[in-house]
Amino acid sequence: MCCAILGISISWLYKWLERPATPGQLRRAELDAEVLRLFKASKRTYGSPRIYTDLLEAGWAVSVNTVADSMRRQGLQGRKPKHSKGLTKQDKKAPKFPDLLKRDFTARAPNLKWCGDITEIPTDEGKLYLASVLDLFSRKLLACPTSEHPDAELCCDAIKIASTARGGRANIDGVVFHSDRGSTYTAGDFTRLCKDKLGIRQSMGRVGSCFDNAAAESFFSTLEHEVLSRHHFATKADARTVVLTWCHEFYNLTRRHSSAAMLAPDVFEHAAAQPCQRQQEAA
Repeated sequence: MCCAILGISISWLYKWLERPATPGQLRRAELDAEVLRLFKASKRTYGSPRIYTDLLEAGWAVSVNTVADSMRRQGLQGRKPKHSKGLTKQDKKAPKFPDLLKRDFTARAPNLKWCGDITEIPTDEGKLYLASVLDLFSRKLLACPTSEHPDAELCCDAIKIASTARGGRANIDGVVFHSDRGSTYTAGDFTRLCKDKLGIRQSMGRVGSCFDNAAAESFFSTLEHEVLSRHHFATKADARTVVLTWCHEFYNLTRRHSSAAMLAPDVFEHAAAQPCQRQQEAA
């Protein structure tokens, strides 16, 4: 009936339906398949810029807009992040620390600038809390301990783990650790640990300004977007397993970061260390 209305012969219609795929259609199908594979390999978290970088490394000659079209065609996209309330509770009697970063979240080498914060992970058994320490050179996650209480002890654990991961005080003496003005970071136990035992200089942003600690906020936004919004945790043990696996096995080792030349933090640090090693060998 449609052929009759349009004045098209039925034989021509079947000829058109049975025609072989064009080179352009074959390439589009191959690209779609590869984009889907890379999207799944990223745990369904990557957008077109990161998948585009993966494709370039694999030898594809393609534009980022073509990758975006492929993802749109296949309905591949991430979920919108949820926004939870902040955990910052200021102790107005605690000592004040200056803002040593001034929203400059870049570093020319490791162990010059760190930042951190605390976030909550909801479970059916109650809330679990995670404290982060990030190196602003590569955005590498140096520590991510969890606890049932968002207190100074959790922050102390985080900074101790980060120090150990970087080889102790001899390697980190003088590093700036930037945080908000929450009571957990101004507590006596934490400030003494930083100053007296580890040689860490504390830095703090203004009260109520998330932009003063944007790098730490960005990490938690990524965690929310790529992990927490995609899982429902029945127990705190389940939450620890999923979140810490993502942190240690995906975020540091695999996930491309826009602030690290679109490389994973570990890969970025390894690449940055190569010229220094060659200079030392030459000397």
